Amino acid sequence: MSEVIHELKQESRRQLSLGLKDRLSQSRQRIDETLAPQPEGRLSRMVGMTLEAEGIRLPVGGRAAIHTSTGKRLAAEVVGFNGEKTFLMPEGQLEGLIPGARIEPLEQTRRIAVGSELLGRVVDALGKPLDGGGPIRASEAVSIEGRPINPLTRAPVTESLDVGIRALNGLLSVGRGQRIGLFAGSGVGKSVLLGMMTRHTEADVIVVGLIGERGREVNEFIHDILDLESRKRTVVVAVPADQSPLLRQHGAWVSTRIAEYFRDQGLNVLLLMDSLTRFAQAAREIAMAIGEPPATKGYSASVFARLPQLVERAGNGDTGGGSITAFYTVLAEGDDQNDPIVDSARAILDGHVVLSREIAETGRYPAIDVGASVSRVMSAVVTPEHQRAAFRFRGILSTYARNRDLIAVGAYRKGSDAALDEAVAMQPRLEDYLRQDRLEAAGLEQSRQALFEVLGLQPPAGRSDGA
Repeated sequence: MSEVIHELKQESRRQLSLGLKDRLSQSRQRIDETLAPQPEGRLSRMVGMTLEAEGIRLPVGGRAAIHTSTGKRLAAEVVGFNGEKTFLMPEGQLEGLIPGARIEPLEQTRRIAVGSELLGRVVDALGKPLDGGGPIRASEAVSIEGRPINPLTRAPVTESLDVGIRALNGLLSVGRGQRIGLFAGSGVGKSVLLGMMTRHTEADVIVVGLIGERGREVNEFIHDILDLESRKRTVVVAVPADQSPLLRQHGAWVSTRIAEYFRDQGLNVLLLMDSLTRFAQAAREIAMAIGEPPATKGYSASVFARLPQLVERAGNGDTGGGSITAFYTVLAEGDDQNDPIVDSARAILDGHVVLSREIAETGRYPAIDVGASVSRVMSAVVTPEHQRAAFRFRGILSTYARNRDLIAVGAYRKGSDAALDEAVAMQPRLEDYLRQDRLEAAGLEQSRQALFEVLGLQPPAGRSDGA
């Protein structure tokens, strides 16, 4: 027996020695690759926001620094190439660029600091603080490129998430790990609705991506809409409209990467991105700058490929892990629900909430058009009784909406249609259920109980999420 043990120990030492040699060889190879000199290039042409360089050989997504006449270095990213010409998109302002400016390669991977130190902070698309709170000394740095998750190992959406909005909790129940579109035109209360979620949700961490918004709106959202308590568990990534399209696009990636980090820690994350349309517009600007032809209403084909690449990174993690429940605002230009980005988002998301200008003009907020909205996972996260009650509510609301003109002109006669009589009688109560002050919190169970009371039904015993 002792000889056998001795032989096993000898073999173990040999294997360990071979393993150490392999790892040492790999480390030397990485060091050699890192230290290998990269050829520098020269700026040969500038058209709009597109820079053409010659002499550098970097992959798409690679980074370079352009030496300006002012002595500063302008960071840029490779977005395409044509033969020996490399196309770059700058991260900052173009002042000081001159013909033949020297271009040197930078490290290939863009990394951002992540950790609990981010909570309560406001950062830009590069992960740098904007709030004047000093440097972020985070415990870890990660690439903004998230790891893909095997769809077969993702945990299914089976639990509801309380978002604090009565109309959503009761009629469009949201599941942990669901991806939802918030379709709205301008000025219908989209930002206020997002702010209500940050105040009242039960999620562990909230990540807000303000992509391509006006600077005034960014400041207003942070200081007026967010309250002090919710800000402690919120990370805001702000990339205003005056930033380059490259940074606006990166802002969406960074927001998602931060949410992925907290999800991987086993936490339930609420990701609010405002807006998916601005992300698509930034991608369109980049694509057209390098010569990609437009396809649908000025959007190139690559834009519609990037949308699912971003959205699919949200959702549940591996079974037993955390989740990212994501709301993506989509701007319906001119309230057009057939806008190409609206239509594409509707197809790749797990549901959508439509904010109606007509409802907003009546003074009812949040201006959610329940009939035009849908949650595709509601049946998986609520009890059958809850779902039947929601269907009944929607049916009564729809009956009234179809006959609104008839009622307005005085052509309605009580007793001619029992369903319409019920809808007319219950309309004030339905409107009261849908109306909610922005400082009012409506929990999941409270919303469920109120739904049954409005309909005159007896609430069944047990939880609304079926757990």
